[in-house]
Amino acid sequence: MYRERAVAGIAGAVLWESVAGGGAPVRVLPDGCLDLLWSSRAGLLVAGPDRTAHLSVSGPGERWVGLRLPPGVGPAVLGVPADELRDRRVALDDLWGRAAAALGERIEAAAESGQPGELPGAGPLGTGPGAAGPSDPGRLPVGGAPVACPWPPPTVGAVLAAVAVTRLRSAGGPDPVGARVAARLAAGATVAATAAEVGLGARALHRRSRLLFGYGPKTLARILRLRRALDLARAGARWAEVAALAGYADQAHLTRDVRELAGVPPTRLLPAP
Repeated sequence: MYRERAVAGIAGAVLWESVAGGGAPVRVLPDGCLDLLWSSRAGLLVAGPDRTAHLSVSGPGERWVGLRLPPGVGPAVLGVPADELRDRRVALDDLWGRAAAALGERIEAAAESGQPGELPGAGPLGTGPGAAGPSDPGRLPVGGAPVACPWPPPTVGAVLAAVAVTRLRSAGGPDPVGARVAARLAAGATVAATAAEVGLGARALHRRSRLLFGYGPKTLARILRLRRALDLARAGARWAEVAALAGYADQAHLTRDVRELAGVPPTRLLPAP
């Protein structure tokens, strides 16, 4: 079971939850995001930005609740540059110390109260992995309405979202360059055009991107192009058409790039159109 919802107060953030059925690992595709995670077995974790697909292994019945922070937002919430978390899964204790322990106590109380991930007041986005795109600038403004925490006690998802919103506000919001860069690259703009639009030189954009996304703009552009291609394929486009619309040289280029980033060919990710 997997489902996800929008989060009020952080533009493009998604609260998701799943219950593992056991069996084969789940292939999690790179998306430029950082996730604040709670597992019923592992506790509080942070999933850094991946360069290639991560194979997630869970025990039968293990429950996960995650807050997916869109590209460029995670460092402001977590207080750590994204490149320090690249391709890593890190215990939140290692980043926040006592603050993580206090949050863990609130999470455990919420987990015992009932439904762990239901976020009051948030509307559904999708029902399957990858149903939401990696970012959606302008969906919900930073500094919007706080996450509701009514009585009975808040859920795990509400606690994660409320902590993230509070930390983001304390940090003064995310670096605005991150949303602009991610939006332009997601739309298919070149790295050179994106650098010119945000007023940064190539080296400055690369340094800023490593801090915000965990890797340089070329890698982020490839990852966002992959997400764009999969969205087109889910909408019914054939693979040759997907390659042309998403900005690949041809279908062979699409297949090579997907295999490098996802670890499998496109046809393993989606059924044939």
